[in-house]
Amino acid sequence: MPFDGVTLAGIVHELSLLEGGRVDKISQPERDEIYLNIRARGANHRVLLTANANSPRIGFTSQSKASPLQAPMFCMVLRKHISGGKIIAILQPDFERIVEIRIEALDEMGDRSEKTIILEIMGRHSNIMLCDANGRVLDAIKHVPPSVSAVRPILPGVTYSRPPSQGKQNPLAVTEDTPLAVPLYKNFTGISPVMSEEICHRATLTSLNEAFFSVFQQIKANSFDCAIYRDDDGKAYDIAVLPFSVFGHLSREKYDSASRMLEDFYLQRTETFRIGQKTADMRKLINTHLERCRKKAVVFEKTLDDIKNRDDHRINGELITAYLYMIKSGIKSFIAENFYDDNKPVEIALDPQLTPSENAQKYFKLYNKQKRAYAALQDQIESNNTDIVYLESIAVAMETVIDEADISEIRAELAEQGFIKKRGSAKKVASAAKPLKYIVDGFDIYVGKNNTQNDYLTMKMAKNNDIWFHTKDIAGSHVILVTRGREPSEIAIKEAANLAAYNSRARASGNVPVDYVAKKHVKKPAGAKPGYVIYDYYKTIYVTPQKTVINKGI
Repeated sequence: MPFDGVTLAGIVHELSLLEGGRVDKISQPERDEIYLNIRARGANHRVLLTANANSPRIGFTSQSKASPLQAPMFCMVLRKHISGGKIIAILQPDFERIVEIRIEALDEMGDRSEKTIILEIMGRHSNIMLCDANGRVLDAIKHVPPSVSAVRPILPGVTYSRPPSQGKQNPLAVTEDTPLAVPLYKNFTGISPVMSEEICHRATLTSLNEAFFSVFQQIKANSFDCAIYRDDDGKAYDIAVLPFSVFGHLSREKYDSASRMLEDFYLQRTETFRIGQKTADMRKLINTHLERCRKKAVVFEKTLDDIKNRDDHRINGELITAYLYMIKSGIKSFIAENFYDDNKPVEIALDPQLTPSENAQKYFKLYNKQKRAYAALQDQIESNNTDIVYLESIAVAMETVIDEADISEIRAELAEQGFIKKRGSAKKVASAAKPLKYIVDGFDIYVGKNNTQNDYLTMKMAKNNDIWFHTKDIAGSHVILVTRGREPSEIAIKEAANLAAYNSRARASGNVPVDYVAKKHVKKPAGAKPGYVIYDYYKTIYVTPQKTVINKGI
């Protein structure tokens, strides 16, 4: 996400209501973030400043974190110099990704003096500093010694200087007749590549100068329109404090607060990252088991091919026995008429070191060995194929994980099936995870997010006349269309089939076959793995999966 000068301008405008307020409390719960509690305009406000490399930002926040027992040094410096201080101004100098919070507070002598908190939003180089009225750094949340940056060290006692502007212009100083060069982000401060693309996109309807001037006139007027843009899966794609025409293909969730937009975006991104981290080991384990099962399937197939002619050994033994009186000892082969194949002549190899009778017994032993191997292979193949189908269903379930409750449910299921070790007590704990619920054309439709939920929906919740949906021979969710005794509409059936296809391994495919049938015709075999059922009397509908936007939840 480009946290550029445009986005920051929206935040700074929102924070301007703090001007005249007083710093009530300061905390530093993390090594790279500060919380300021400020009393302004008759209300308490909590402001987050973070120099975290992955999410540097500033804004109002509803979050709070426990502070360490011993406050870090930077926090103690802030408390010493600005506690009780009055907010004079909150500025964004030259439209850079820099925020200056100027505070008037009493110094050690009891005299009023000005201090400035400076937040630089620059990825891994982000920093928070406190400077005195002369621009001298009193302390920083990240010290940058000369060995790291000889040009611009950040240490107590050093005079603060802004990052080099690289010759870029302040876009707010642009007039309508200013000559512009593309790409804009290389020529003006605070403009990200996406913002540059947006201005150029608007310029297709007008001139580049008019599009550029229009955008920054809107920013000068503090006319912001905040939104999170989401992709087809509902995931946050980007944010903007102005309407972006280049994001026309995405859904737009509007916010009346730039800070709340940022907070929601980062909370969701952090949650997505955290869920991804927590499921990484499970995904790896599932892929490992799947790969092992698929390799076993190849071995089984080869073994079957090796023993496909096992009946020939029995026939050879029987022919040797039938022609025993004609076979001389010590010969390497003989030709017999095969009475199992229209008396066609067949040559049978013999071991000259064995008697004719011993040669017959050798063929019978080889036949019985391969016969037992074939019988054992059938059980192994069935078990291995069952594991493959099951693990593929788990792999699909991993794609629908929303929160930790979903993770816990899948982990517990894998432990029950012996694919991972059980954690702690073997006692099964009720999960807070719930199936997805949709309402389509007046009908409730439920979608299982994993096999535990699939079993619950199909075998416990669904009534006999409810309609069960599942992709044909493809791992995916169980979908239940609740009829309540009514005839389901064509719209509801098509949408339920779409949900079954979308929440399956065939999500990215076209013309996906989906079977559907009254739930009374769906059975679960004794001892079957979670999510596995058999069914008959079904119909099949073909759909191209699309994301469903009507999600009511349960």
